Amino acid sequence: MAPKQRQIRIEQKGAVNAIQALESRSDEELERETKFKSAALAILGARASERYDAKAARDYFRRAITAARPQERMQIRRMADASLALAERRPSDLKQAVERLGQAPPSSRQLFLLRLMGLLVPPPGAGVLLRVRGFFLIVMLVILLLAVGFGLIELIALPFGGESIAGSLLYGFLLVAAAIAVLAMLGRRRQARAKAERAAAR
Repeated sequence: MAPKQRQIRIEQKGAVNAIQALESRSDEELERETKFKSAALAILGARASERYDAKAARDYFRRAITAARPQERMQIRRMADASLALAERRPSDLKQAVERLGQAPPSSRQLFLLRLMGLLVPPPGAGVLLRVRGFFLIVMLVILLLAVGFGLIELIALPFGGESIAGSLLYGFLLVAAAIAVLAMLGRRRQARAKAERAAAR
């Protein structure tokens, strides 16, 4: 390998190591970071994308690329591509960008959920028709969940003489809310476990 190519790879590896070392710091600490400024800004950009804040993520990565050394910029651009694809709910682009980073692509289930989120909650800047479509899909989803909850309560109450419509709607709503809360809690635990496993593997 030519000396220049080896130097570039070492620089890129150094950027990745800096990012890994800073990941446990708070947003405030990363904002104050001066030694590894580009790595800190890249982490902030990735965190903004996880909140689906594409505007903030794009700004952080722009600043990170500006602050980075030439040898580090390609890796940060790849991180930016993956993060912005996530923030803007673009499953196909996310899969390709993650593969370019050399990481395992998201599962089909994760990509489906991201695509569903893109339909229900279009990214900022989406057209009026997309936002209206998202609103109606959310309304239909709520009605569907309430209908499922209502049906389950009616089925459970049937051996005991049944339940009034108002009571079934109320208990059905509570059942659906409890189910969503449990699923959200399990999802967060699974996400935290996966993050801990990735950190331990480094």
